[in-house]
Amino acid sequence: MKMILLIFCGAIFHTISAQSLSSAEIYHELLKFKETKRVLYVAAHPDDENTRLIAFLANELKAQVGYLSLTRGDGGQNLIGSELGIGLGQIRTQELLKARETDGGRQFFTRAKDFGFSKNPNETLQNWDRETILSDVVWVIRRFRPDIIITRFNTIPGVTHGHHTTSAIMAEEAFDLAGNSDAFPEQLQYVESWSPKRIFWNAYNFRGEFEPEEGKIYHEFQTGNFNPILGKSYAQIAADSRTMHKSQGFGSTAGIGEAVDHIQFIKGEPFSESPFDGVQNRWESLSNGDEIEAAIDQIIEDYDFTNPSAIASDLLKLRERLLNEAVDEIWFEEKLKTLDQLVIHALGLDFEFNSRKETGFPGAEITGELVFNNPSDFEVSNLSIQLFGETFNPESNASVSNNQPLRLPVKANIPPKTPFSQPYWLENYLDGPMYPVTDQLKIGDAFNPAAIQSEMSFTVEGQEFLVKVPLMFKYNDQVNGEVKQPFAIVPEIDLSLSKFTVFNLSDKPGEVTVTVNFRDRIKDGELVFEGLKSENFRILEVRDDSYRKQRIYQVQFIKDKPGKKSIRAVYKTEDSRLFDQITNRIIYDHIPNLTYFQPALISLIEADWEISGERIGYIPGAGDDVPAVLQALGYSVTMIGPSDYTVDYLSQFKTIIVGIRAYNVNSDLATNQQSMMGYVRSGGNLIVQYNTSSPLLTTQLGPFPFSITRDRVAVESAEVTADFEHPLLKGPNPIQSADFEGWIQERGLYFAGDLDEQYSTPFVMNDPEEDPKTGSLIYGKYGEGTYVYTGLSFFRQLPAGVPGAIKLFINMIDQP
Repeated sequence: MKMILLIFCGAIFHTISAQSLSSAEIYHELLKFKETKRVLYVAAHPDDENTRLIAFLANELKAQVGYLSLTRGDGGQNLIGSELGIGLGQIRTQELLKARETDGGRQFFTRAKDFGFSKNPNETLQNWDRETILSDVVWVIRRFRPDIIITRFNTIPGVTHGHHTTSAIMAEEAFDLAGNSDAFPEQLQYVESWSPKRIFWNAYNFRGEFEPEEGKIYHEFQTGNFNPILGKSYAQIAADSRTMHKSQGFGSTAGIGEAVDHIQFIKGEPFSESPFDGVQNRWESLSNGDEIEAAIDQIIEDYDFTNPSAIASDLLKLRERLLNEAVDEIWFEEKLKTLDQLVIHALGLDFEFNSRKETGFPGAEITGELVFNNPSDFEVSNLSIQLFGETFNPESNASVSNNQPLRLPVKANIPPKTPFSQPYWLENYLDGPMYPVTDQLKIGDAFNPAAIQSEMSFTVEGQEFLVKVPLMFKYNDQVNGEVKQPFAIVPEIDLSLSKFTVFNLSDKPGEVTVTVNFRDRIKDGELVFEGLKSENFRILEVRDDSYRKQRIYQVQFIKDKPGKKSIRAVYKTEDSRLFDQITNRIIYDHIPNLTYFQPALISLIEADWEISGERIGYIPGAGDDVPAVLQALGYSVTMIGPSDYTVDYLSQFKTIIVGIRAYNVNSDLATNQQSMMGYVRSGGNLIVQYNTSSPLLTTQLGPFPFSITRDRVAVESAEVTADFEHPLLKGPNPIQSADFEGWIQERGLYFAGDLDEQYSTPFVMNDPEEDPKTGSLIYGKYGEGTYVYTGLSFFRQLPAGVPGAIKLFINMIDQP
C-alpha cells in the first residue's frame, strides 16, 4: 500500500504552488491542517454542485471536500464561444477547477461523457455503461475515503435531468459497495475498501423556501455565515465560485445575510447531534497523536500575523516528527504535503520554472530558467533541479536568503517518446458516451499533470524538501501584465484543414486545403487520404511557405457514390513516419490555455442537392460553427455587426440566419428587432435558431406572437412525423423520412409554443412515453417574406455533417 499511496499523494515529490498567501490565509490553512474530516459531494455536471455548502464545509468546518461530477459537461451549450463536445468538456473541467480553487474543494470525475439532456435515469443508463460508472464512483470513494457523502439530487425519476437522478442512484449504490472487498476487487491492488459513515441528500426546493418533510431526518448548516479570516461570507465565496462557470453564463451575485442548507439522512449509521457523529479524529489514530495535536495547537496559538516566518521552526519540528511516523494512509500523506506547503508559505518562498516558448516537440531542445527567492532570514541551501534525469546545480552552493533571488539556467532535450499534451481521457477516444480510460490510477483525476515538471530539492534547517515545479510559458502582456500559461508538448509535424466537412456536389467538386505545419524545418513527404481510393482525389497544387514552415496542398475530390464517408488526411515523411493530428487551442482569459489533438478527419458528403449559393447574412449569437458549413456548401456568408441593422443594408441578403441564443446575448439584435421585421416584410427570409426562455433581451422574436418553452426531444432517433407537402420540405430538395436518420445527441430543444395561428408547424415529434410536440420548427409568411424559428439542433447536426439536417437547412435558406 505504501508506494501506491505515495503515487496518489505526491509524497515523493510534491507538486506545490509557490503562490503567495496573505498572513490571514496562512492562518486559515493552519486551522484546516488540524482538521481531518472528509466529505464527498456527488452530482452529474459542472455547475450542479452547491458551492455555498462546499464553501461552508471546506472553510467553516475545515473539512477536506471533494466534488465528484459524473461528467465534464461535454453535452451542454457554450455561451462564450463555439466549442462544443470534447472542447466544451475541457473548458468546463477547467472552470470547475477554478471554482474549487475559489471555494476550497477538490475535483473528481468519472469516465461518463455528457451526451446532452436526458429525461430519466433509464434513458441515461441506456447510453452510459452502468458498471463502469458505478466502478468509478466506488473508486473515488475508496481513493478519497470520505466520512460522509452528500448527493445534490435524490433518486426519484422524473423530478429532474436523468443524469442528475443517475448520480444519486450511483452514489447510493457505491456507498453500499465501497466497503465490500468482493466489489470491483481489481481496485484493491491500489486502494483498500472503505465504508463512509452515512450518506445524505442536499435537500432543496428550487422554486421557493425548502420545507422539511415530516418523518425525515435532517441536519441544518448555517451557510450564510461570515468568515472574518477570509473576509467573506460563504454566500460570497459561493457566488465567486459559481461565476467561474462562464461558458454557461452563471455569473452570480451573493445573497446577503442568513442562509441555511439542509441535508437529509438517507442511510448509514444513525446520528443525533452532527452528521459527523462517530467520525474519528484521524490524529488520534497515531501512536503519539495527542502530542502531535498539542504541537499543532501550540503553533496556532503562537502564530504572529505580522511575522508568519516565526512559526517556521516549529513547523519544521512537527514535519520531522510526522516523517518518522509509519502511517500508510492517504489522509496522512496529504497532511505531509500540506505541512510542506505551510513551511513554504510561512517562509514566503517563491519559485518558478519558466520558458520563453509555449510549446515544444519530442526531441526538441528547451531552454528554461529556475528562479528561486527566499525573503526570510532562514537559510535555504543545497538547491538543485532535475529534468529528464539530468541534474542542474547553481555555480555556487551558497544559500538563498534575505530576498536575494537565485537564477538557474536549464537547457535540455525533450525525450523522443514524451507523450503529447493530450487530456488523458481523450488519448484513445473517437466517439461514444464513455471515455476509454484503462489506467486505473488516472480514473477520477480532473486533469493531466503538467507536461514537463522539474524535480527541485532544497534544504531548510537540515530537512530536505522535494518539490515538482512545472515548466510554464511566462511573458508580459501590454494590457494584462504578467501572464503564465502551461507549457505544451505538441507533434513535430501536424496538419490543418480549411474545412472539416466537404461537399462533393453534382455541379461543383469538393475541395479542401490541407496545410502541413513543421515545427523544425520542412521535411519532404507525401499526402495521402485513408478511407479514399487514390483515383478519387487529385492534388491540384503544392506550395511551400518557408517563412511559416508550411507545405500547403490544394486537393480536389472526384465524384464517387452518393453518401457520406469519413476520410483521414495523413502526411507520410520520407523516413516513413506518419503524422495525422490537428493541434487545437482553446484560449480564454479565465482559464489556462488548453491544447488537445484530434485526427485530421474530413466528412466527405456526395449529393445531388440544389443549392443557390446566394449571399447570406449571419447574426452571431452565443457561438456556433454553422457559418463554416454554409461556406463549405458554397454560400457567401457575411457576418452582420452592430452598425448593419438598416433595411437597405439587410436587403442585400436573400436569407439572414440568427445564431444560437442570439436573443439571449446579442443586445444589438434585440434593439433592432423592428429593422429585422422590416427586412422580412419587404421580402427577406429570416431563420432564427434556438434561444433559451430566460433571459430574453426581447420577447418579440417574430412577426406574430409565440413563446419559447422548455420543450425538447432529447432522443436523437425519436420518430418524426412530417408534412412533406410543406414548402420547407417540398423543395428545392424534397425531404424524406430517411433524412431524419443519423442525427446526433438530440432532435432539438427550447421549442416554440403559444403559437399565433399564422404559423405553420411541419413536424410532430416526441420522446418515448411523452405527448407529441409541434413547436420544433415554426414557419410564417409576413408581407413579402418568410420567417422561421427552429429549436432543431442544427448547431450540432451541421458541424457533425448529418446529411439530412444539412439538406433541410438548405431548403430553409433557399425558399423562393
